[in-house]
Amino acid sequence: MYQELGGKLKEILKLEREPVALKWSVREPRNMKKEEGKSRFCTKLEKAMNGKIFYSTADEEECMGGMRYSGMNDPKEFPPNMQSGSFLIPGGVFKNIPATQRAWKHNVAIDPGIFQAIMFAPLQKSPFEPDIIFIVGNARQGMEILHANTYDSGVQNEGADVGPICSSMAARPYITGKVTYGFGDIGSRNNMNLNPEDVMVSIPAGDLERIVTNLEEMKTKTLFKMG
Repeated sequence: MYQELGGKLKEILKLEREPVALKWSVREPRNMKKEEGKSRFCTKLEKAMNGKIFYSTADEEECMGGMRYSGMNDPKEFPPNMQSGSFLIPGGVFKNIPATQRAWKHNVAIDPGIFQAIMFAPLQKSPFEPDIIFIVGNARQGMEILHANTYDSGVQNEGADVGPICSSMAARPYITGKVTYGFGDIGSRNNMNLNPEDVMVSIPAGDLERIVTNLEEMKTKTLFKMG
């Protein structure tokens, strides 16, 4: 079902990039290739957008944010400079430690110790039932996804701020169950092949069928035919 929905979503919105399926797993999958080497959480998403199907564990994550917010490592085990956030100051992410600590209070993280692996795949080829669908598109495409979520429910979507996308576009929609949109963060913007105008939307899997159905109906209406 999700593979078919992925095809419809891409066709309706004319997405250039593949929507990505993500799933957290309490054990390492048996019939899926493990990621080779280390990479950042955001570049894992890009790998899946480019067609790769794989899973990763804490051993394949090279970014502190990816480890912290995806639940792969307990942040209490990080060295002091990572716990304080001082390592982010020289690069210009924050001006000082107080600003770092205050910002981190707003980031959502999956509790460590629950999951052993995260699975990634292009949605149209996903061999698993996803938890979250991650999408990169333009502003018009993002708006239509958000509108489709509100179309029959009236609910408001969740807006992400400057936190890393492993938190804002993965952990947050997983924990809150809300469709979430954002513009990425400086880390993902520097490490993914993104256009300046790209926006991001993450959809909890349970909402995908309803959103696709709403998009199909909306496209028959006058205002959305104009887009």
